[in-house]
Amino acid sequence: MEIPKHPLAEVFGHLTMDFSEQAVNDRRNKLCPFNNKIPNCNKDKAKNPLGVCSIFHNHSPVITCPIRFRENWLIVKDAADFFFPEGATWSSLTEVRLNDVDGKSAGNIDVVLVAYDERERVYDFGALEVQAVYISGNIREPFEYYMNNPEMNKNMEWPNHLNYPRPDYLSSSRKRLAPQLLFKGGILNSWNKKIAVALNKGFYETLPISRLNPVSKSDGDIAWFIYDLVYDLDFNRLKLTKVDEVFSKFQSSLLSITTPQPGKIDDFLKILQQKLDDQLESAPVNQFIENPLA
Repeated sequence: MEIPKHPLAEVFGHLTMDFSEQAVNDRRNKLCPFNNKIPNCNKDKAKNPLGVCSIFHNHSPVITCPIRFRENWLIVKDAADFFFPEGATWSSLTEVRLNDVDGKSAGNIDVVLVAYDERERVYDFGALEVQAVYISGNIREPFEYYMNNPEMNKNMEWPNHLNYPRPDYLSSSRKRLAPQLLFKGGILNSWNKKIAVALNKGFYETLPISRLNPVSKSDGDIAWFIYDLVYDLDFNRLKLTKVDEVFSKFQSSLLSITTPQPGKIDDFLKILQQKLDDQLESAPVNQFIENPLA
């Protein structure tokens, strides 16, 4: 697949160089082909949605919209295989509110999978969290420029300046993934319920995986399902594909994600010394004005 000289990978579900009837229709009507709760894309703004599903970074597509993970509901099928025994009857519910002991919201669970019996009574469940990647920089500007005339701008070159869109993996883990595990994950783990996390391959590779201490599938509290967007030449599209799965215990995972790797204390001492030197060198000189009436 030829990588364009701009950051946009998929717009309204299709490659920017795809001008098939379906791609043109989805772009024109701002539709989402990945099982959004409504037919249209409603990312960022309802009337003027930011229809960017993925961007290119280091010549690879990175998923930036959580709805993009819903292609063919592959993530739900993988999670069900982890949560329930073979042959279980199950269904999925999206955006389920989770409360703490005081009735205050700990957040919404992206997808809850429920197993039910012959009388349609729920007897087990598991939680699936979807972790897309935050973007640093300005993605709306190249998106709107492209949408002004997709056929003319399909080969547009976008300048690589300070606001060039890039995946912000650090913020994605500290501002989203860590709080998800801490609050929602803490409640679910106290109930001895399993958690599955779906995330992009590039994002997973930035996490401190060396401290996850993988365990067997049967012993795992958390399943990390790692997906990538693989180019399908026959259909000229990117296809969501599971490339790996890792199982771990909840406490070790939480500790791994929320504990930063410390730098060298000597480096911090150098910073302190430099700041102290600057402060002492620039200390104000107190000047007194004689009282002219004395």
